[in-house]
Amino acid sequence: MEKTNMINRRNFIKKSLTASAAFTIVPRYVLGGNGYTAPSDQLTKAVIGVGGMGRAHLRYGDTRLLAVCDVDENHLNRALELSESEVKGYKDFREVLERSDIDIVHIPTPPHWHGLISIAAAKAGKDIWCEKPMTRTIYEGQKVVEAVQQNGRMFRINTWFRFQGNFYGYGSTVKPIKKIVQSRILGWPLTVTISGATGFEWKFYWSGRTNLKPKKVPKVLDYDFWLGPAPYKPYHPHRVHSNFRSYWDYDGGGLGDMGMHYLDPVQYLLEKDNTSPIEITAECPQQHPDACGKWHRVELKYADGCKIILDGELRDKDAPFIQGPEGKLYKNLESDIPGLKEKLATLPDPEPQVTDFSEAVRTRQKFALNEANGFRSCTLVNLAKIAVRLGRPLKFDPDKLVFINDEEANHFVRQPMRAPWHL
Repeated sequence: MEKTNMINRRNFIKKSLTASAAFTIVPRYVLGGNGYTAPSDQLTKAVIGVGGMGRAHLRYGDTRLLAVCDVDENHLNRALELSESEVKGYKDFREVLERSDIDIVHIPTPPHWHGLISIAAAKAGKDIWCEKPMTRTIYEGQKVVEAVQQNGRMFRINTWFRFQGNFYGYGSTVKPIKKIVQSRILGWPLTVTISGATGFEWKFYWSGRTNLKPKKVPKVLDYDFWLGPAPYKPYHPHRVHSNFRSYWDYDGGGLGDMGMHYLDPVQYLLEKDNTSPIEITAECPQQHPDACGKWHRVELKYADGCKIILDGELRDKDAPFIQGPEGKLYKNLESDIPGLKEKLATLPDPEPQVTDFSEAVRTRQKFALNEANGFRSCTLVNLAKIAVRLGRPLKFDPDKLVFINDEEANHFVRQPMRAPWHL
């Protein structure tokens, strides 16, 4: 533990800082004199949450790692072993944010921490690389957008299919699909079905356990800090680390884990980066209040008639990926429109995007998937989660970001946090 800056319980309570505490740290690249960082210099970063995903992101691009943070001593020590000697370890993320020599904060914690840490990082003058889903609730997402924009920060969500890589199981990048959709060759409105053709069954059956017996908390884990804003539940190893996604308090099962990967490109294709669906329906068994369970089908409908269908049980494996009144598009760009692949070369490209986060940080140009459009694609995930939890049709106001005359559903939009944590 020689390299680890641990905070004992007495000091932690004495500080009694909450995530809403104001920070006055000014990032290095807006300072003059000796504090100035030239655009050609290497950006510095910290990783908060160094479990499996966090350790996978210790190195990327042209960034230099200066700090790692975790409430599990084993995770922290493994990350330090993989790091250079200049890297320091922390238990409390707020001490990381107090450092003026860190430009970027990467947040691979469980999702119930994403909102609080993102907001605190924005107030501390840090640019933010956040894992998906962006936030566990819609209201937390709203507050992240406010904090990022009010403090002039750069923000990205760690999903990338809208701008690079083959979209899961589809056999194509999103760019040619976007060209087809924006040309209106398929007509309008469109229905997008995410099912077996795109490998959507991956992690579909990720469910929590309903019979957990309380266990003794390992000495290496600060379980109370791990829970943070989440309701207190007795410790069991299945709640934490690689299995946390199975519980509503921390995420939303396979839908929460993988939903943004599948839904963000679809939102981009449908030109819905500035709005949300108005009707959501779900077919599913009654859900347990603690453990995430299986579901069958979710439909999200926009005001203009466009629909997204999440076919969780692969009811229609032969459904087209995109269907409009003038044609259908399948995987590998197969279509019922003659000569569509040949027409692609004549169609205009989509608007250019900044797809390198270091470039976004240096130039202060928004990243392709930022706090604003990322909030809307995360809202798709959260709307689907709420529909599954309630098991009935919902009507949503995409401008006010609340369900219409539905107090029960709105409870899930803005969920209380365990003291002392609050937004």
